[in-house]
Amino acid sequence: MAKQSTAKKTVPQKAIAEVPNAQTSPAKEKSAAPNLDRLIHERLRLGIISALAANESLTFSDLKNLMNTTDGNLSVHARKLEEAGYISCTKFFEGRLPKTEYKLTTAGRSALESYISHMESLIKQMRNS
Repeated sequence: MAKQSTAKKTVPQKAIAEVPNAQTSPAKEKSAAPNLDRLIHERLRLGIISALAANESLTFSDLKNLMNTTDGNLSVHARKLEEAGYISCTKFFEGRLPKTEYKLTTAGRSALESYISHMESLIKQMRNS
């Protein structure tokens, strides 16, 4: 039985260098897609932002039911939007029950409008090509 070599094989650096960089490729430079706000583009976050744009405020329970998601999933995505300054979160008690209320901030509304405008231009580009 022949012994197998345990030496690690190295990949030549030239092979790695020849891979085109996605950021500098001409196809990417002409595309408007890289400019999308990735924070809003995620499905659940877009749903949260859109729901808050259509309502003055929503409670955690309201959003959970609208988005048809779990407590943990909603709280993680809402926290990311809050950290970005797109939504505000207020916690209070209604009687003895804790409530969490979310509102869209001015920055959040601006980011949503920019996102929608960007998506509309992408759709227009696709229809014209």
